[in-house]
Amino acid sequence: MKAFDTWERVLLALIVLVYLLFGLTVDNFLSPYALADSTFNFSEKGLIALAMALLVVSGEIDLSVAATMALCSLAMGFAMKAGAGVPLMLLAALATGIACGALNGWLVTRLQLPSIVVTIGTLSLYRGLALVLLGDQAITGYPETLSTWGNGTLGDLLGVEKLIMPVEFAVLLLAAVAVGLLLHRTVHGRRIYAIGANAVAARFSGVAVNRYRFALFVFVGIMAALAAVLLTGRIGSTRPNLAMGWELDAVTIVILGGVAIEGGRGSVLGTVLAAVLLGSFTFALGMLNVPGIVMSMIVGALLIVAMVLPRLLRRLKAPTGLRVQGA
Repeated sequence: MKAFDTWERVLLALIVLVYLLFGLTVDNFLSPYALADSTFNFSEKGLIALAMALLVVSGEIDLSVAATMALCSLAMGFAMKAGAGVPLMLLAALATGIACGALNGWLVTRLQLPSIVVTIGTLSLYRGLALVLLGDQAITGYPETLSTWGNGTLGDLLGVEKLIMPVEFAVLLLAAVAVGLLLHRTVHGRRIYAIGANAVAARFSGVAVNRYRFALFVFVGIMAALAAVLLTGRIGSTRPNLAMGWELDAVTIVILGGVAIEGGRGSVLGTVLAAVLLGSFTFALGMLNVPGIVMSMIVGALLIVAMVLPRLLRRLKAPTGLRVQGA
């Protein structure tokens, strides 16, 4: 079974299976326009999952990423209402994302607090701020430029009618290439792996562990801001419940992509494939009118399976003596 000797190949096989299964059972699922529409279902989540993957590889986690998106969108809305143009609106979102990520990073690296506890707290803080500042209102009337970024295709930007790849998906692919090069082809990526595998040994090897982890928290905030810009443009409004529950989806994508929750292992390719798999699967369920609560149950089940299955595969690959010894 060498064809399935890596988790990425397993994910690729599952993606093919999903497209074959729903392509045969759901009308127009494999049409070019349906495939393009399906990417809207996972592009923004894929962006925050890429940043989350780096953080988890380093041994940390950020559960406030979706709430950060809500605050970034709110900052854009307030900037627009104050008369700012698109550049200043983007700057407001970016500054908010950086501030949220920096606060998380400072609490974790300077005060040595567990990241899961810190980000559960900031999740409530950031989401609560959005609710207090906006209440039950919504900010609408965003410029057409944002709508083009969120809903448009490369053909709309380049004037090529047949080019139907969504802008969001193109941004995800570019971000995946950049993050993949960073993690897999630079000394910084090797240091991130080293920190996740053994932070103490990495520190004694001269790696600035706290600086790297702080920078990764800030990077999560930056990617949350980018995702918030695209999502706000796509739905055309800012709401306090924006991206509610997406932290679970992001974690599921990361773990399903083969990133070890304890840190030190994982790949960008696996994360991207997991985003495509989860997004395409839930898009197909949406075409079948499956209720949202059922989809949430499926996502939760996939999270459990994603943590259990790789361990089972590693045990099956291990020599019998070692497997018994480690049981």
